[in-house]
Amino acid sequence: MGKIVISTNVSLDGVVQDPDGEEDFRLGGWFGQFGGKDLEAWAKGSHDEALGAEALLLGRRSDEWFAERWTSRNGEWADRLNGLPKYVVSSTLEHPRWGNSTVLRGDVVDEVAKLKQELDGEILSYQLGRTLIEHDLVDELRLVIFPVVLGDGERLFGENTEKKPMRLLDSRTVGDGLAFLTYELVAGA
Repeated sequence: MGKIVISTNVSLDGVVQDPDGEEDFRLGGWFGQFGGKDLEAWAKGSHDEALGAEALLLGRRSDEWFAERWTSRNGEWADRLNGLPKYVVSSTLEHPRWGNSTVLRGDVVDEVAKLKQELDGEILSYQLGRTLIEHDLVDELRLVIFPVVLGDGERLFGENTEKKPMRLLDSRTVGDGLAFLTYELVAGA
């Protein structure tokens, strides 16, 4: 059985929107601006995470974003990401941009639950967190917290129909100023 891991960068107040500043969000670009010299240590952690994954679970926008950035790169990290099986949740996408991709159509919850049963190992997801958490499909959250409060923007967590208890598995510093927190969702709590 697969283990779904949401792995993302987030501001101190939970914003995930436009970290690289390419979406014209007025507060975008916080990743590079507040990651600074810690980004080298961040990259090593993200590299290691990719090496341990069995598949990627993406939405249509993430497929486009990652394809644009990774298909032309090479090296161990790029080769790993480009070679991993990718599952793209979309009702409109006909041709995924990133290679080795399968489009999951239909009900997101049903499709992801099926995928989780079919695969073994870690399935990394960089999006879809709200839906997957709401339906108890996430096993683990890995959050790199950037030292900035944005006060506005799309947040990692939205409204849930019920509480989602979590247990802290690990906390550490990445570089000198980024916090890396790992939580597991506590089923049936």
